[in-house]
Amino acid sequence: MAERAYSVVDLTGKQKVAMLIISLGQMISVKMLKLLSEEEIEEITLEIANFKKVDPDLQEEILREFYNLAVAQEYIMQGGVDYARDILQSALGGDRADEIIGRLSSFLRVTPFDFLKHTDAKQLLSFIQNEHPQTIALIMSYLEPDSAAPVLAGLAPEIQVDVAQRIAAMDRTSPEVIREVERVLEQKVSAVMTTEIAQAGGVKNLVEVLNRVDRGTEKAIMENLEDTDPELADEVKRLMFVFEDIKILDDRAIQTVLGQADKKDLALALKSVSEDVKDKVLRNMSKRAAASLQEDMDFMGPVRLKDVEDAQQRVVNIIRRLEDSGEIIIERGGESTMV
Repeated sequence: MAERAYSVVDLTGKQKVAMLIISLGQMISVKMLKLLSEEEIEEITLEIANFKKVDPDLQEEILREFYNLAVAQEYIMQGGVDYARDILQSALGGDRADEIIGRLSSFLRVTPFDFLKHTDAKQLLSFIQNEHPQTIALIMSYLEPDSAAPVLAGLAPEIQVDVAQRIAAMDRTSPEVIREVERVLEQKVSAVMTTEIAQAGGVKNLVEVLNRVDRGTEKAIMENLEDTDPELADEVKRLMFVFEDIKILDDRAIQTVLGQADKKDLALALKSVSEDVKDKVLRNMSKRAAASLQEDMDFMGPVRLKDVEDAQQRVVNIIRRLEDSGEIIIERGGESTMV
């Protein structure tokens, strides 16, 4: 019986993966298989068993196809779909480039406004500061908090609060609106959109941004929020510094907090935290006080989660008050301000 001759166009996706694994050798193949599910491994293994002999030319073609797909995906991550297509067209020709991009687009989803991720904050600020606050809020909701923070800090004071409120209130934005904003911002659309409803923004998003801006910017925004939207201000305050964040305080600050916190609150607050948080607190107490607190926790028994959260919030309120008065310093945005 004559052995079956294969060509690239005849191969299924699984057969191509099987041939790729054969071509890459045992060490790399093992690492690749670990990334697959058991069902996928069984299917690929069966295909590998069916290949009695691999034609060197076909093997080279499979490797080239895999390489082109990997390079195309890297280009997309660097500068968007159109950027990748332009480079591939120059290297491989229009039809081949479109084929590769089309294959990737079937499973690759690029985050909206992805083309802004490598943009300098100052450049981005100059680019969007004259846009409508709703447009600015939408864009910032899709940025990483570390990128959004300097943009928020650089906005005019009268716009900062408006944008902050819009970020917090934002829940769902239709893909059509996002496409239009992207089109205005950039001629080359860098995101592969879907028909799903995109979600971004919200109070937690705002808190992540505020946690990374300087204290002056955060304070100005919070003071304005307290005047214009007290409920939102209270919600942001509750999320601005959670109890577990106590581990980012230096020893002196923790000792100051412990000097004002109620002992019962501390015992409750530490009931549900990780060991590193608990250790950080206990290390900043005298041996006798730490042993007494540990004993209180041991004999406390089961407690309601609500009681734990309330106790943690009372300690957090002390931390916020001490920060406001300048008695302790919380580092933000990679730097701290000396008082």
